[in-house]
Amino acid sequence: MSDNTSSAAPSEPRPDYAKALNIRRGQPIRVEYFTKPTTLPSSFLLPSPPADMEPMSLTAIDFSKTTLPENAGRIALVLDNVLSPSECQTLLSLAESSVDLDRLNTFWNSPGDASPWRPALVNAGQGYEVLEPEYRNSDRIVWDSDEVVARLWARCLHGKVGEALGVMLSELNGADHAEVLGEKKKAWRWDRPSRWAMKGLNKRMRFLKYARGQFFAPHCDGNYSEKVGDTVFKTFFTMHLYLNDSVAEVGEQAELVGGATSFTANDGGERKVDVDPKMGRVLIFQQQGLYHAGDDVLEGTKYTMRTEIMYALVEKTQWTSTRP
Repeated sequence: MSDNTSSAAPSEPRPDYAKALNIRRGQPIRVEYFTKPTTLPSSFLLPSPPADMEPMSLTAIDFSKTTLPENAGRIALVLDNVLSPSECQTLLSLAESSVDLDRLNTFWNSPGDASPWRPALVNAGQGYEVLEPEYRNSDRIVWDSDEVVARLWARCLHGKVGEALGVMLSELNGADHAEVLGEKKKAWRWDRPSRWAMKGLNKRMRFLKYARGQFFAPHCDGNYSEKVGDTVFKTFFTMHLYLNDSVAEVGEQAELVGGATSFTANDGGERKVDVDPKMGRVLIFQQQGLYHAGDDVLEGTKYTMRTEIMYALVEKTQWTSTRP
């Protein structure tokens, strides 16, 4: 992690695949994702990490001591040594092999294309996505797997560090986590605050590939919600898993230069706090109020996986107006 200033990302042309597939900028597309059954090795990503791994560590970013003091109190956590290098490589390989290329190529009218990667588009609502290369420029694989995210979350919660993480995130309530929940309303007070219980990770994994010159401009992540039976589920935290190393973290043995996840000022200024890619590192941060960006990749390729932590609504907020 580093405390830095940034320069604005230059405008970038469409990704190569967008050009090849003739995807026009701003064109609404109802995107579909095509996967096939994928068998996980029984020994892959067990709750206990491999014996030769360094112990897992947990660091909370204290924004009050950075160039972004306005983010003081907001939650951003860095877990190191969550996955081993071989586990990261296996996970990326499994993601690539999960794609049903025949159906993918039929959808994109790209017969014979052997690559499972396609341009990462921007959600436009109502099931549509658009290409906005000046804002988001990378490639993506989307893979839904309850089994993979269950194994990953079990690893994150393993041992004393994992127990501490679980205590921090196990329950959210409107009294103590109003901003995280998006429940700050100055003209209202609580009779009884809402309560949400942590249930695990969203099964939808987005594997992202950033080549040289690619980036993701500053933004805040949106919440995802769904109702299953009578239970409401919602996300409040994003998780990033870094699948390869950067020069900033391990030196010249890595090929990746740039590509940090940067927490940025929301006033358009250049102040930022960087979390650099490190293989097996996990970054967890609240979706409300934390502007962040994927910095330009200057050399090499960046691989990461993004998902979210799911919560179940236990008790609704009861509001009483303080207005006369």
